[in-house]
Amino acid sequence: MLAQQELAKSISRMSGTQAQLRSSEAELEQALAEQRTVASESGVVDAAELQARQAFVERVEAQRSRHALDLTQSEAEVADRGAKLVVAAGEHEMLNRLRDRRRGEHQREVDRTEGKMLDEMAGARSQRSVA
Repeated sequence: MLAQQELAKSISRMSGTQAQLRSSEAELEQALAEQRTVASESGVVDAAELQARQAFVERVEAQRSRHALDLTQSEAEVADRGAKLVVAAGEHEMLNRLRDRRRGEHQREVDRTEGKMLDEMAGARSQRSVA
């Protein structure tokens, strides 16, 4: 159960990271489009404005790169949690089989003991009826 919860949390985090990456990519596309528009529409662009726009694009690119790295890490975490879930499920199944086997052994022992007692009681009854 714990492994399932951990996997679910990891998947949820990965989904959030995917959304952040998509948002960063959209923001980057918007920034690049604006930079192209400004450069093509106005013949003269102030150097300070170009530097500011370039700095903004670089910041957005860095943010997008961080989100891409976060997504890669999230995907690895989901894979790891999935593998742990498979192992936990296997262990759970093994414990269930062991429990069932022990329950069967116990029931056979109880049946054997009861049979022995019944045989002894039947033997004692037949000895009394002979006497």
